[in-house]
Amino acid sequence: MTPDLKICRIINGMWQVSGAHGYIEKEKAIKSMGIYVDKGFVTWDLADHYGPAEDFVKIFRERRINTKGAGSLEGVNFFTKWVPRPQNITKEVVQKAIDISRKRMGMKSLDLLQFHWWDYQDNNFLRAIEYLDELRREGIIKNLGLTNFDTKHVQQFLDMGIELISNQVQYSLIDRRPEQLMAELCKNHDIKLLAYGTLCGGLLSKKYLGQPEPFNEQLYTASLYKYKNMIDRWGGWKLFQTLLKKLDEIAKKYKVSIANVAVRYIFENPIVGGAIIGARLGISDHIEENMRGFNFALNPEDLDQINEILAKSRDLMKIIGDCGDEYR
Repeated sequence: MTPDLKICRIINGMWQVSGAHGYIEKEKAIKSMGIYVDKGFVTWDLADHYGPAEDFVKIFRERRINTKGAGSLEGVNFFTKWVPRPQNITKEVVQKAIDISRKRMGMKSLDLLQFHWWDYQDNNFLRAIEYLDELRREGIIKNLGLTNFDTKHVQQFLDMGIELISNQVQYSLIDRRPEQLMAELCKNHDIKLLAYGTLCGGLLSKKYLGQPEPFNEQLYTASLYKYKNMIDRWGGWKLFQTLLKKLDEIAKKYKVSIANVAVRYIFENPIVGGAIIGARLGISDHIEENMRGFNFALNPEDLDQINEILAKSRDLMKIIGDCGDEYR
């Protein structure tokens, strides 16, 4: 990401502890975090509004230091977000929000602060990014990134002289909007994309291959509900099944999973720094499966076969807009 920041390309996503994916037991979750880190999955994505996620980070860090020493946290990074409600932005507002995250996480400075803003019509976001950049220069924030900003506004920040290292956006086989405008801008300015939704909440997996279209109570997590709607816009369940069948063929060839192939496709884009894979801490993990994703690469024939199916889908850029527009 930078000369001083190296990450695991599979990033552990902590949205699942926010309450919209079922009950998470604290002690099991903290223990699970240790297992992930010991296996080399050392990069975590969270936010100020992901329930107790920031609090879990503090507990995990303190316990690991007490049992294994401070050196055991070397290379372990926690990327949080500031997602303010609409309000008048002052330096004090920004400072207070970042101080709360630092206190909750038990960190003097944040590895990466990712900024999200709901409404572009409210120009307070321009003040907010300037104040965040001041905190970066002061060392309170080590690195500054964005979440769900479109290409136009990323360019606006760059024109202001804001130093950005990342933009977290939805990017998957289903949603390839980042390839249309965002990727070129990021390439030109050495900004990495952190991709989320890469597995569509688990829909891009063998579990749904050959299955009837799920509705209502079958979409039992916020992620499943969200990404099923995305699939509907993209091209529907029938085309999705065609895609799953092809991914399964490719997965069998490499002795990996459909999910591995879906993530690998995103990794083939060099502008992607990492893919955020949700971790249902203490409930289930896919650590061994995720590790297999590093042991192969898709060849041009694989990509052509996948792209042939994707070409039959609708253009989500025309339906939704650029990256992040689904939130606006």
